[in-house]
Amino acid sequence: MQRRHQKLIEESPSPVLDKAARRAVADAAMTLVRALKYVNAGTVEFIYEVESKTFFFIEMNTRIQVEHPVTEMVTGTDLVAEQFRVAAGERLSVTAGTDATPAAIEFRINAEDAAHDFRPSPGMLKRWRPPSGRDIRLDSHVYENYVVPPFYDSMLGKLIITGRDRAAAIETAASALARFEVAGIPTTVSFHAELLRRPEFGRAEIHTRWVENELKAAVH
Repeated sequence: MQRRHQKLIEESPSPVLDKAARRAVADAAMTLVRALKYVNAGTVEFIYEVESKTFFFIEMNTRIQVEHPVTEMVTGTDLVAEQFRVAAGERLSVTAGTDATPAAIEFRINAEDAAHDFRPSPGMLKRWRPPSGRDIRLDSHVYENYVVPPFYDSMLGKLIITGRDRAAAIETAASALARFEVAGIPTTVSFHAELLRRPEFGRAEIHTRWVENELKAAVH
């Protein structure tokens, strides 16, 4: 799920790809990186058209990306550690595979006011009490009384939830977001919580323009 080409939620495995489609996408990505003789972490991006069941190449990002914890959680692989192995001339400790399990969903917690067109909201975090527990991971640099500057990216952290399947991950995510205590500035915590209550999200009936098209209904 994204807004203005900026991702808000990332998940794996894709709920709209069947096994054959997932294999085709993975094979296309592997064909590309092998042709380039590329060595390192990288992400090959495609867009998938559900009705025609056709995918199209967009770009390749030759670096580790913000959503790398999703891959780590579904594969059990530390991607940063693997990069160190590559740099040292060692072999990877993992082999290629596309049958990712369990499910993982990452929510970008941003200093933005979703109710006002995602207006940036720099200022002091007077309260920052993220949830913790089994199947919950938070990657963040902020803390209570941290002052969010107006000069940089608005992301405060990434909340990554895992589950035995997508339904279980959504259930855990809803509980985690409800327990996420943050005050002082608007954030996207409440926005994510509201989106999880949308039946379209549960049915995976979303697309790249979904937030723009459904924003008013999603936040009010």
